[in-house]
Amino acid sequence: MEVKLMTGNEAAARGFYEAGGLVASSYPGSPTVELLEAIRKYTPEVYAEFSVNEKVALEVGIGASFTGARTLVSMKHVGVNIAMDPLMTFTQTPVQGGFLLVSGEDPGMASSQNEQDNRVLGKFANMAILDAGSAQEAKDFAMLGLSLSEDYGMPVMLRMTSRVCHSRSPVELGEREAHEITGFSKIPEDFGMVPPNTFPKQYEMKQRIIRLAEDASGHDINFLEAWEGDSESPSGAAETVKTLVITSGLMYYNLKELKAPVDIYKLGMVYPLPVEALRSLVQDYEQVLVLEELTPFIENELKLSGIACEGKKYFSFTGELHTEMIEAGLVEAGVLKTAKVEVAREVDTVARISMFCAGCPHRPVFDILKKNKISVLGDIGCYSLAVLEPLHMLSTIISMGSTIGILKGMSKALALAGKSEPLVSVIGDGTFFHSGMTGALNLLHQLDPAANLTLIILNNGTTAMTGGQMTATSGSYTEDWDMNTSIPELLKAMGFPRVVAVDQFDYKAAKAAIEAELKFEGLSIVMTTRPCALNFKIREPYFVVDPQVCIGCRSCVKTNCPPIVMKAYEGIDKLKSSIDPDLCVGCSVCAQVCPVNAISRVGDKTKGKGGGSDD
Repeated sequence: MEVKLMTGNEAAARGFYEAGGLVASSYPGSPTVELLEAIRKYTPEVYAEFSVNEKVALEVGIGASFTGARTLVSMKHVGVNIAMDPLMTFTQTPVQGGFLLVSGEDPGMASSQNEQDNRVLGKFANMAILDAGSAQEAKDFAMLGLSLSEDYGMPVMLRMTSRVCHSRSPVELGEREAHEITGFSKIPEDFGMVPPNTFPKQYEMKQRIIRLAEDASGHDINFLEAWEGDSESPSGAAETVKTLVITSGLMYYNLKELKAPVDIYKLGMVYPLPVEALRSLVQDYEQVLVLEELTPFIENELKLSGIACEGKKYFSFTGELHTEMIEAGLVEAGVLKTAKVEVAREVDTVARISMFCAGCPHRPVFDILKKNKISVLGDIGCYSLAVLEPLHMLSTIISMGSTIGILKGMSKALALAGKSEPLVSVIGDGTFFHSGMTGALNLLHQLDPAANLTLIILNNGTTAMTGGQMTATSGSYTEDWDMNTSIPELLKAMGFPRVVAVDQFDYKAAKAAIEAELKFEGLSIVMTTRPCALNFKIREPYFVVDPQVCIGCRSCVKTNCPPIVMKAYEGIDKLKSSIDPDLCVGCSVCAQVCPVNAISRVGDKTKGKGGGSDD
């Protein structure tokens, strides 16, 4: 049997492939973005797409499942919110082809705006929930989830946290199974979800969960692991095991590292729980603890079933739970007398904040907006980094596409209070197609013609923050993509008469155009046209600074471009700017904002393309 080192994402993709999976859909979002990219490697045997948003991705998966095809839909935890509308109805229907929803969760919020626990949503939607704790489990549970889905006629959620998605471990590979497509049932009562068809579906949905709950106690992914003793166990630990720890996912492996004197009940399926097996088991212990990240989901389920236990009394409700944190909780619970895990010594280092890439086309836009000292409302994307220093200028970041609705709400409220002011919203092309178009259309409803509102669409042709996936506009930048939607034409068709396109690397022209729209009384839309420098591998001859001309004003540094730093030159007392030629991609913005033409492209005799800044 072949064994390969895989990430959790790669392993889940492999499990889908080996299980005879046929159709996969997703929307890019960490920590699960690599899952669909891994599935794409198995084409043409499978079809995989990044859909325009999570709701559409789920609907694509539903359609495939209706035909009897085994289907996987993946998204990050907050993406499930977008997909909840079809999901809540789909779970009532009888599943034909196995349907697996992979929810990538982010304890500690490494790349997310919150750390919501989708086990709660899975239960709410009446889905079985599997919790993978390793790459091997990600593969095995993906295969199991598809089988359970067909056996019980329900969608199944596979929960994977960031650590599981991105960490690597050995995975046993198998052959692809043949899976026959059953065909689409055209009986209206099966999938036509309107009354009276919906009423019996409620009972059928509940019966599926009840039947699975009855079988859960006998399932081998839920098992007891008795402590066998260990010579390296912490001194002072009790000789007789009196504590049972119920856990799942990665927490099982973190707990095992401690070699604590406890018996462990490992849950592979966290909903529905094997309640009857646990009710009988806990009678043998003086203390029952529940170890889980985020919300007390398992703990609450057990307590609702009359099983006494404690969890969040000793373990944090937020963030990741590392071994030292688990050990501290066991000490507090009286399982261990002292903590033995050495906490890594913190080393003082110079902090490096997140920033735009070299040559990022968003940078000149925010430089222009900051100089105009105007309120800017943000959204989800690379441009979210403008909330940080040194730009520090986005007043709001809530969710995908929210900036446009927030723009309207703030405008109306300020107008009614007699405190109107110019407002600007920024949104990327990927986010605009994801969930911004409806908000944009809503701007036209009861629009105040005197309201000074500007919507800036940062069209870089990619979903850059999640790894450079294509968007509906990418076809205008590369022939490798089949979608070339024109945002200006789309907006004009929606009824927006004033749409201005700007090349933000022509700094002076872009500055003049944006400032004109900021002063315009009414609603105006500006769309930038430069593509993502990283995704489209833009590289022009680099720029250099003449320290004899540079006055050290830091105009170039304030654009927050990584190659630009202040440097001490030999024979010059004052710090002057310097550009790292290895990082510079030649976008020319620094040269254009320089007021004294001290920056020029290497090899050029003329300095400061554009003749220097007019500031």
